[in-house]
Amino acid sequence: MTGTSAATTDVPPLSGRSWFITGLGIGQICSWGSLYYAFPPIAEAMERELGWSKPETYGAATFGLILAGFAAYPVGSAIDRGHGRFVMAGGSLIAGLLLLGWSQAASLLPFYLCVAGIGIVQAATLYEPAFAVVARRSGSGGARAGITALTLWGGFASTVFIPIVQHLLDTVGWRGTLMVLGGVNLILCATLYALVIDPRADHPERTAPATSAMVGSGIVRRVMRLPAFWALAIALTAYYATFSAFTFHFYPLLIERGFDTGTVVAAMAIIGPAQVAGRIAIWLFAPKASVRLIGSAVVLVFPVALLALQALPPSFTLVAAVAALYGGANGIMTIVRGLAVPEMLTREAYGAVNGALAAPGTIARAIAPVGAASIWASTGSYDAVVIALVIGACILVIGFWSAALLSVRASRAAI
Repeated sequence: MTGTSAATTDVPPLSGRSWFITGLGIGQICSWGSLYYAFPPIAEAMERELGWSKPETYGAATFGLILAGFAAYPVGSAIDRGHGRFVMAGGSLIAGLLLLGWSQAASLLPFYLCVAGIGIVQAATLYEPAFAVVARRSGSGGARAGITALTLWGGFASTVFIPIVQHLLDTVGWRGTLMVLGGVNLILCATLYALVIDPRADHPERTAPATSAMVGSGIVRRVMRLPAFWALAIALTAYYATFSAFTFHFYPLLIERGFDTGTVVAAMAIIGPAQVAGRIAIWLFAPKASVRLIGSAVVLVFPVALLALQALPPSFTLVAAVAALYGGANGIMTIVRGLAVPEMLTREAYGAVNGALAAPGTIARAIAPVGAASIWASTGSYDAVVIALVIGACILVIGFWSAALLSVRASRAAI
C-alpha cells in the first residue's frame, strides 16, 4: 500500500533545522515536561500534604488518558484536514487553564476534573499530533527527517523539566509549581504552535481532496483489515503501557529503594540525554535502515533493562545504567512509532491512521500507572510492579516482530 504520487517534487525537503521544526521542538519540550513528566513528583507532594493514596492520585491520570485515547482519532483526522494550528495551539491554551485550576484543588473532585482534562489535551499537544503536523507539511514519504529532528528536541523534556519541577516544589510548593507550568503552556507553547504551524505551507499533496474526512475514514478501515496493523497495535499498546508505568513510578520506586530525592532526580535526568543519544545514533549510523529492522532490534532492550533493575543489587551505577539503556531505547522507539505508519502500513491519511493505531495504546498508557499503583498497594513493594513491566516488555517484542514479518509479507504480495 503506497501513498499519493510524488507529483510535487519542486517542494524542498523539510529541514530539521528549520524554524518550523525548532519551534515545534521547543514546544514539545515544554508540553511533555509540563503535562507528562511533571506529574509523578507533583503527585508525590500532593499525597504527603493532602493524605491521598497512590491509587487515588494516579486514578486521575488514568481517567484523563483514557479520554485521550478516544480523542486520538478525531484529533488526527482534524490535522489531516489542515487544522493542526487550531488543535495544538488551542490544546496548549486549555492545558494552561487546567493546570491553573489544578493548583487550586483541595479535594479529589476538582483534581480529577482538571487532570482528566489535561489527559485529553495531551492527545492534541504531544508527539502524535506533532508527528501528524510534520507529515502534513513534509509530503508523502518525506516525514522521516522532520520526525527524527523533532524527537531530538523532545528528548530533552525530562532532562529540562524534572530538575525545574523539583526546584519549584522545594521553593514554592506544588500549587506554585502548577501555576508556573500553567503559564508555560498559556504563554510559550500556545504561542509557538500558533506561529510555526501554517496550513498555507503544507505540502501540496496534503491539501488534495484525498485527505477529506470521508476518504480518510475509508483508508483507516482498509488499513485495519491488515494483520500487520493489529500486530503493531498490540506491540505499541504494550510499549505505551510499559513506558507509562515505568515513567510514572520510577521516581517513587527509587525512593522506596532508599535513594534521596537529589539522587533520584539525577538518575531520571539521564533518561533525556540517553533518548537524544539513541536518536542521534540512528540519525548518524542508520539513516536509511528500515523501521522494521531498527524496531526489531531496539525492542529487545526494554526487557533486558527491566530485568537488570529487578535482578541486580540496587546502586546508583546500576540505576544510571538502566536509565541510560531505557532512555536510549525509548528515544529510538519514538522514531519507530512515528514512522511505522508510512513505512509499514500506508502513506495516506497519516493523522487518522496514526490516531487509530495510538488509541488503544493511549488507553493502556492511562491504565498502566494506576494498575502499577494498585499492584504496589496490594503487595507493599515495587518488586511485583517491575515483574509486570518485564511481561509487558516481552509482549512488545513478540508483537513488533510479528508486525514486521506480516508487513514484509504484505509488501511482497502487493508487488
